[in-house]
Amino acid sequence: MTQTFVHPYIPNTAPETHAEMLAAVGAASVEDFYADVPEDLRLRRPLDVPAPLPAEQDLARHVRGILAQNRTTEERLSFLGAGTYNHYVPAVVDEVIRRSEFLTAYAGEPYEDHGRFQALFEYQSLMAELLAMDVVNVPTYDGYQAAATGLAMAGRLTGRGVVLAVSDVLPEKDSKVRDYTRAGLEIERIPTAGGIADLAALQARLSGDVAAVWIETPSFTGAVETQLREIAEAAHAAGAVVVVGTDPIGYGVLTPPALQGADIVTGDIQSLGLHQWFGGAHAGFIAVHDEPRFVSEMPSRLFGLESTDVPGEYGFGDVAYDRTSFAHREEGKEWVGTAAALWGIAAGVHLALMGPQGMADLGELLLARTAYAQRQLAAIPGVGLGDDALHLREFTVRFDTARVADVVTALRAQGIEPGVVVDEHTLLVCVTEATSASDIDRLAAALATAIDPEEQDACDALSDDGKEETK
Repeated sequence: MTQTFVHPYIPNTAPETHAEMLAAVGAASVEDFYADVPEDLRLRRPLDVPAPLPAEQDLARHVRGILAQNRTTEERLSFLGAGTYNHYVPAVVDEVIRRSEFLTAYAGEPYEDHGRFQALFEYQSLMAELLAMDVVNVPTYDGYQAAATGLAMAGRLTGRGVVLAVSDVLPEKDSKVRDYTRAGLEIERIPTAGGIADLAALQARLSGDVAAVWIETPSFTGAVETQLREIAEAAHAAGAVVVVGTDPIGYGVLTPPALQGADIVTGDIQSLGLHQWFGGAHAGFIAVHDEPRFVSEMPSRLFGLESTDVPGEYGFGDVAYDRTSFAHREEGKEWVGTAAALWGIAAGVHLALMGPQGMADLGELLLARTAYAQRQLAAIPGVGLGDDALHLREFTVRFDTARVADVVTALRAQGIEPGVVVDEHTLLVCVTEATSASDIDRLAAALATAIDPEEQDACDALSDDGKEETK
């Protein structure tokens, strides 16, 4: 008799549970259950994972061994960005979100008071002020989903099916957005010029089938779009909606997209008080003007002030709940699942702590650090900047002859993560307020040596001469 192994941590491996689940969905076998999965996507072999560890202490030891391989940006000098950033998180942010009424809450209405609703209302209000918008949603999963939802909203508003992407988009974001919108939208990419949108090419393509013009600013390469107003005017003249994907970190000093013609502004709040945490705590925002036709297309929750039966008293709760995917369920326009509410509270605490002047100071510092890093790296023989656009926090450098992979390997041996590999000769470099001028100087020196080892030999020779003279 064949003995069926029941996994200690996976209940549905028990035969009786397995059978009960299949019966509940009307499937005779697992093959029936997965019949809709295309054959080319099915693995047809066991997963390459370790054998089950029935003893909990053995499992704990195994997991600790895996975690011990991690290295944080506190242990290594990091210039990695590309969507997850090493910004400083004030201690008070962690202190607030670790409170049990926030940390353990899920959707919450049945088993908690309305303090979380007020905290999220305050977050929305602060974000709206920063973005110069009127309405901001409770955070979605991440900025990828927020961008996809913003474009889907544009498709529903216009009844059209084409999106023109005029910026360099983070490849992972582009992939997820295309996947999310593929049933109703076709995304066409307009090549950039000098790191920003090619306005002439956009104007030549705009026509009656375009639902939205999608702008990423800062772009994947950190370029700030300086033609947003002109892009918006051209898009609106063609009846298209302007959807901007952005990072809110710079809007203490940069002009918000809403003041330049953007209709829908989306992005991720990871830079506002959220740690990197080996991949990042992420949450997305969607912001629109106070126009019913835009607000009614937002599928996610909004919290606002609500009057009570007692004159002069008010509370906090859902606004226009009947337009949400939560209310419509299977009849919803699109599905937005569990809100990343805890991260919204973290961002709200961060914004309240920083205030307008703090955000302005931070924006100016990021622009200055970025410019300094560009200047230092571009001064290295054999290295050039990817473009001459204005950059915030990130930029690309190109190596004339050196291979990026070789340079990255050489610098990792010195405890430096120099950036993200874009292609064989292009490196994406990121600096934040946590990156000091001396950190940038160290990167520049290490890059120069990795590109031209003879320079290090010369430095060593000079050092040896100095030692001889000292003797």
